[in-house]
Amino acid sequence: MPEGVESVGQAFLLSPHAVELRVGHPAQLKAISCAKHKSDAIDAEMLANLLRADLFPASYMASPLVRELRRVLRYRNFLVRQAVCMKNKTTGILMEVGIPYDSVRIHRQGYFNELIDQLDEVPDSVRDLLRTTRSGLEMFQSAQQRLLDALQKHAHLRERVRLLMSIRGVGVITALTWALEIDAPSRFSNLKKAHSYCGLCSGRNESAGKNRRAPLSKQRNSHLQTVLIEAAKLAPRWNPQLAKVHADALERGYNRNRATLAVARKLVAYLMAVDHSGKAFDPDKATS
Repeated sequence: MPEGVESVGQAFLLSPHAVELRVGHPAQLKAISCAKHKSDAIDAEMLANLLRADLFPASYMASPLVRELRRVLRYRNFLVRQAVCMKNKTTGILMEVGIPYDSVRIHRQGYFNELIDQLDEVPDSVRDLLRTTRSGLEMFQSAQQRLLDALQKHAHLRERVRLLMSIRGVGVITALTWALEIDAPSRFSNLKKAHSYCGLCSGRNESAGKNRRAPLSKQRNSHLQTVLIEAAKLAPRWNPQLAKVHADALERGYNRNRATLAVARKLVAYLMAVDHSGKAFDPDKATS
């Protein structure tokens, strides 16, 4: 392997020689090697030429431990979405049968039990469906909380999550998602590449002196993009630096969505700075 090229695979020792395994980016390989004729021999020759010229588009491969923890976090997010579905189903059943309810307290255990006890003019099947939906909601909520607590206490993540949460406006979900989806921040040579990976920048189309901005690129880590945008909407409430970024973006004529993206990009810069330094976030240095 040429000197200076980051190893993105795992080396498996096969007696008597060591074989290095590298994983290519499928979309980039397709764009490079797309041709009228395709066969295994042609693909092998193209891959060999790319490796020889040091142009092989490699994909980063996280360690087995990180992939395992990432799978747990994504499954926790799936449970959260299922819990939201249960909440929507509960209110949907109540609206379907014409039962008035307090939308603020409907998902609280005490109010829900009182409401069920007061349902006299509805079929028994409705009460059974509501109880079943409620039990499903409680199951999903308790399961996702158990997974979240286990991830927070994991030795591989505990210290890094603590440092990331020193940034005001960064909660445990944002810190865990960043730590597991980014894994090694050193694989990004500059901040722009980190923004691109997080899906916080748009494409660019320049022709005949005209520069057009495309929508946000779909080539991104969608899990990380979702969490960062959600965090950017709430972080200015607790972080004065991010609040100023949001206010400055609005003064420049940005709409609220573009202002939120500006906050998300600044948040990525803070997260990268904490990861690279290995120290808690210092707001004074960030301001300077």
